[in-house]
Amino acid sequence: MSTRAVELVLAGVLLFGLTVAGSALVAPDRSTAAVDDGAERATLVGSQGGGPGWHEHGSAYLLNGTDVEWREDSADSYFDVQRLSDGRVLAGFMDSGYEECGPYESPCAHTGIRLIDPDADGGATVVEEYSFPVRSQSNSEIHDAEPLPDGGFAMTDMDNERIMIVEDGEVTWTWNASELYDEPEDPTRTDWLHINDIDRIEEDVFLVSVRNANQLVIVERTDDGGSEVVEVINADEEGSSDDSCTGSGQLADTDGDGDVRCGNPEVLDHQHNPQWVAGSIEGEPGDRTVSEDAAVLVADSDNDRVVELHRNDDGEWEAAWTVTSVDGRSLHWPRDADRLENGHTLITDTLNKRVVEIDENGTAVWAYPTERIPYEADRVPREFQGTERDLPVATSDGVNLDDGAASGSGIPVLSTLVVGVRAAAPWAPVWFGETQVGLTLVSLALVLAGGATAVRTRLGS
Repeated sequence: MSTRAVELVLAGVLLFGLTVAGSALVAPDRSTAAVDDGAERATLVGSQGGGPGWHEHGSAYLLNGTDVEWREDSADSYFDVQRLSDGRVLAGFMDSGYEECGPYESPCAHTGIRLIDPDADGGATVVEEYSFPVRSQSNSEIHDAEPLPDGGFAMTDMDNERIMIVEDGEVTWTWNASELYDEPEDPTRTDWLHINDIDRIEEDVFLVSVRNANQLVIVERTDDGGSEVVEVINADEEGSSDDSCTGSGQLADTDGDGDVRCGNPEVLDHQHNPQWVAGSIEGEPGDRTVSEDAAVLVADSDNDRVVELHRNDDGEWEAAWTVTSVDGRSLHWPRDADRLENGHTLITDTLNKRVVEIDENGTAVWAYPTERIPYEADRVPREFQGTERDLPVATSDGVNLDDGAASGSGIPVLSTLVVGVRAAAPWAPVWFGETQVGLTLVSLALVLAGGATAVRTRLGS
């Protein structure tokens, strides 16, 4: 091997070694990442797990403070979790290995909801399941379900891009997103809209997260069994760019009118788990409007922040309160934010692998570093379900709670690679971010260049 080739390979290896060693040296100690102010609190966590396709090592578990009280891990992935009034836990899930596959080849994956019954000995048993086969494990899951007061569940369905009500194992009502958005020929073959959350505002009125459109849609189930769109939060503006909604098999102009419904990514960008915090739906069924005091808390995932949107006098929704970093670390693809009764906010900071509770000023009062990638967290007991909601809204309009950590959405290509690293290798340290990925790519390029130089030298001799 020529001297030049050796120098390139050694430079690549040295750069990678310095990147890992130096980053690890200045990174915060994960063993001290737990924060606990001593207050009694119980927190349910739905863990997507990680690994190839994000579907390995999933679990649903209950934290008593920062101790795991019980865990159920028989599914590839768990998503939204909440405790029901009878003590059982409702969880959205995805699992593979089913023989009943309908139109798909066996074995296949199923998605749906499970009811989990914890026991006093630290275990938990799946006692009931509603599920159905899907074409692909990826982006076909039921991420969220809400119990209804009269029985049954309202839930999302990303495979068919709809919301639906299931009662006694039967679908009794649906709202198909194709009523509002341009539908592809077969929605099961592409991650088209990625409808990932449903929140019951009041009887027959639901808040729906349409992730790939950067929009929240308020949908009413009408008396005749149909549906009505009451309002779109972050509605498409005429002439605005649709670029953030049309990449990677997302929305497409299938009706040929030159436009798709795409909200402003500066307001919301591929969000998760909106929570209706305040306000009401006024008017008679079929002629509904949203009250002027409405407020919604959202995990604004691709903007790496949590934002509370308030409806202003003009009917527009604007940011009133945002959080971009907690405890010296920027939020990294948060996928859940819940306003608690005491005014605190519970955040699932997915790619930082932590769940954290902050007060109104953004100070962490409780934090738990998760072993795997968390999807959602829910405080137990969950006091506000159905129509009885009176949660504290943001007290300081326009405040951006940034504690000094670097913020922003990052470098697009490197940010995407970081997401891939965290998914495929959930054991990777949380400090392995954009800088480390970029320097690793440079290191690899140097090693490959050295190898190519050695090959050329040998062929020329």
